[in-house]
Amino acid sequence: MFVTLPTLKVAPVSQPFKRAQLGLFQGKSKRYGNNVPFSKHKTRRTWLPNVQRKRLPSEALGKDIRVKLTTRALKTIKKHGGIDNYLLQTRHETLGCEGLRLRLVVREAQKNPPPPPRETAEERTLREENELLVRRTEKAVSDRASELRNVVEKKKPTLETASAAREQALKALGGSASPGSIIDYLRKQKKEQKSLLGSAFANMSIS
Repeated sequence: MFVTLPTLKVAPVSQPFKRAQLGLFQGKSKRYGNNVPFSKHKTRRTWLPNVQRKRLPSEALGKDIRVKLTTRALKTIKKHGGIDNYLLQTRHETLGCEGLRLRLVVREAQKNPPPPPRETAEERTLREENELLVRRTEKAVSDRASELRNVVEKKKPTLETASAAREQALKALGGSASPGSIIDYLRKQKKEQKSLLGSAFANMSIS
């Protein structure tokens, strides 16, 4: 009696994953499927993304950011080298509401960096002591280098020094001394000077 209209088969529209707007999910959402047992009696089920709570350090903010994120997003953050680069370089479709909010916060922090923390009295005292120690160490090193330089310059043989050393050796050994005995005497004197110089450097202390 009544004309029946054909029923329209409309595909079900998937609802957006609202939980993904509260963190960094990197495009991950709820998935749907079936449990298929041995009897082939299928039942519907869902798969949720692997969501973790993490504290990630932010260089722009100077503190840690507490955020919910998936393991895929965490891997991408490590690939970008930090949460700041991830928020600034990732597309807005992938970030979601929370990611876009954090992006604005990071951009504002980069435009207006926080002032450096004030130095306390203890930190100032420690810094001055370290600077004084560094200056003393540099002075001691420069003094020792100059002494070694002077010693090296004095060791350069010349005709005058050679004749003076020969005369000194002749006075110590007597008027008639062979060239071999003179050379042995000079070598012995050189070893004694080296030992005295080494002991003097070993006894040096930073005052």
